[in-house]
Amino acid sequence: MLDYYTGVTALTATVVAFLVTYLTIPPLASWLTHRGIIGIDIHKLDRPKIPEMCGLSIIAGLAAGLLSLELLGGDSRDIVAFLGTVLIAGAIGIIDDLRPLSPKLKPALTALAALPILLLGTFDPHPLFPLVGAFRLTILYPVLIMFAIAVPANAVNMLDVFNGSMSGTLTIVSFTLALVLAVSGRMTAMGLALTLFGSLLAFYLFNRYPARVFGGDTGSLAAGAAVGALAVIGRIELVAIVAIAPYIMNAFYGLASVGRLYERREIRPRPVRLRSDGMLEATTDRHAPVTLTRLILAEGPLPEQQIVRIMQLLTVLSSALAVLAFVLVGVQ
Repeated sequence: MLDYYTGVTALTATVVAFLVTYLTIPPLASWLTHRGIIGIDIHKLDRPKIPEMCGLSIIAGLAAGLLSLELLGGDSRDIVAFLGTVLIAGAIGIIDDLRPLSPKLKPALTALAALPILLLGTFDPHPLFPLVGAFRLTILYPVLIMFAIAVPANAVNMLDVFNGSMSGTLTIVSFTLALVLAVSGRMTAMGLALTLFGSLLAFYLFNRYPARVFGGDTGSLAAGAAVGALAVIGRIELVAIVAIAPYIMNAFYGLASVGRLYERREIRPRPVRLRSDGMLEATTDRHAPVTLTRLILAEGPLPEQQIVRIMQLLTVLSSALAVLAFVLVGVQ
């Protein structure tokens, strides 16, 4: 269980991650704007230009927080495996932001972000299930780890479409995972989760409506891979799956309706349309992909802030169910 020293260590890492992310965003955004690395906020009538790839600040905050966690006595192998996974996924995001990858190549490359976990052996091939306990998957589990990184990374990337949608919901998820890990007694993994929480919270303050920065694929792939790494390193695979259920639902609906892997930028028509009054509404085109946003708008048009608020409420619900799943699994 959590003791005083461990609590102070985790809190220190969280604060460091928050401050580094928060302080690096303004100069990074200015530099990216100067370099012409910007995105268009297509869900606003004036279509403002927003600096892209500011997810680099999330990675910087994570790295700084993890360094402090290491210096204060965290498990080195877990920390290095976690950071390595985030860095590889973030590097793939940088490539995708600057030179878009194909919809088949990107998930294949993000699966390679699992290599630090596999090489350092920071996993237990006995995942836990409710009312059953541990399953022995000695041979299969290393293969599943690659999916455990690629699936959340790309699912998070697919839902990062509105101001604060990614950072706001993953802040909730990371805090939930930290709470579960604290109760489980996995203190280093709890520190990893809180470091992610601190970095995402700082980024959310700039990314929420009206967004001043975009994370880009750099931020969404890194943050999604971080959640997958937490699930594996912390042995909370089922809890993490339930917590990110809205992301998985969105990805499943989209892939099922399109019938193949796809990139948002290549799909026409779009599932959501911007009205002349600034509200967003679901398209009536049957060929448009079915997404979580389109389902939310099925009852009628809403402003962007309200859509994100509903996504956050759904994440609170899925996180509560994740805690329930943890209770059913038990502490092992």
